[in-house]
Amino acid sequence: MAIDPDGDTRIQGRSLRALPKVSLHDHLDGGVRPATVLDLADAAGLELPASDVDGLADWFAEQGDSGSLEEYLKTFEVTVGVTQSRAALTRVAREFVEDLAADGVIYGEVRWAPEQHVTGGLALEEAVEAVQEGIEEGEDAAQDAGRDIRVSQLLTAMRHTDRSLEIARLAVDWRDRGVVGFDIAGPEDGFLPARHRAAFDHLAEEFFPVTVHAGEGAGLDSIRSALLDGRALRLGHGVRIAEDLDVIDREGDEVRVHLGELARWVRDREIALELSPSSNLQTGAVAAWGTTLEDHPFDLLYQLGFAVTVNVDNRTMSRTSLTRELALLAEAFDYGLDDVEAFQLNAAAASFLPIEEREELIDIISDAFARRR
Repeated sequence: MAIDPDGDTRIQGRSLRALPKVSLHDHLDGGVRPATVLDLADAAGLELPASDVDGLADWFAEQGDSGSLEEYLKTFEVTVGVTQSRAALTRVAREFVEDLAADGVIYGEVRWAPEQHVTGGLALEEAVEAVQEGIEEGEDAAQDAGRDIRVSQLLTAMRHTDRSLEIARLAVDWRDRGVVGFDIAGPEDGFLPARHRAAFDHLAEEFFPVTVHAGEGAGLDSIRSALLDGRALRLGHGVRIAEDLDVIDREGDEVRVHLGELARWVRDREIALELSPSSNLQTGAVAAWGTTLEDHPFDLLYQLGFAVTVNVDNRTMSRTSLTRELALLAEAFDYGLDDVEAFQLNAAAASFLPIEEREELIDIISDAFARRR
C-alpha cells in the first residue's frame, strides 16, 4: 500500500480520501501551511530556519521527529510567532478548514490557545473572533468547491500558565457562537490538571464540555487527574492508558488482558481516546511499547473495546493528514472499511455537538460507507 501525505490510498478498492471523516484532535497552530508561514514571517518580524517551502516543511518534520514532547513543542514558536495579528489568524483558520475539506473531513474540532496569540496587541475576544471569521470563510469556500464541512472551536488553556479560568470563561461566553469545548495543553509532565481545578469547576457548573491532554507526556496520574479534576469527556491522546493493562497470556492471535480500574472506567464509560499515531511515535508517547507503528497499542485498545478515534494532532509537524493516518493504521493492522467506519462513528459520537447533530453526522457517515460497499 503506497502512502503519500499529499496523495490518496485505496482500501478495498475505495478512496480513503473520499470517505467522510471526523477530526477531533487537530491543532490550529500545528496545521499552518509552510508556504503561509513564509508569507507571514516578514510582517511578523520572525527569522525562519529555512527560506523556501520545501526546506521549511523538512525542518518542521525533522524537529517533530525528536522523540520528545518538549522538543516537539518548540516548533510552535514559529507557527505561533507568525499568527499574532487578526489578519494572520483569519487566514490560517480559513486555510485550515479548506485543507480539512480537501481531505474528506465533514466535521472537525480545531483547538488552539488564544492566550498565545495576544503579543501583537489582540485582545482574547478579538483573537477568537478572528479565528471564527476564518472558519466561516473556509466553510463557505469549501461549499463553493462542492464540499460540505463544519468546524467548531475548542479553546485551549496552557497548563503551565495561570490563565485557565479566564480562558474557561471565554469559552463559555462563546457557546453557541462557534466554540463547543475546552482543553488544556502544553508540557504535561509536572503540570497535572488539578492545577486548574477552578477553571474545571466553572466549566462543570456551566455544563460545558471538556477534553484534556493526558496520557501523552505523562502517565496514569495525568489521566486520573483529567477525569477526576477535569471531568474530561475525552482524553487528548490518552494512549498511556495502556499502562493500566496487564497481558496475562498469549495463545496464537489470542491475548488475555487484565484491565486496571482506571482503564476499565475509561473503556466502560466510553471516554474517547483522541489517538494520533504518527504524533505519538514522534513525541515518544508510545516508547514503552516500541518505535514503529506496529508497536503502537492502538490495535490492542481497539480490540478491547475502547472508544478509539484517529487524529492528526499537528499536520505540519507530522507531515500528515487524516487520510494518511488511517492508511498507516490499515497497513499496520490490516484494517478494512468496517474498521475505518468504526473509527469515524466513534469520533462522531464523541464530538461536542448536540445529540441531534451527532446523530445526523452518524447517519451521514453510515450511509456513505454503505454506498461504497
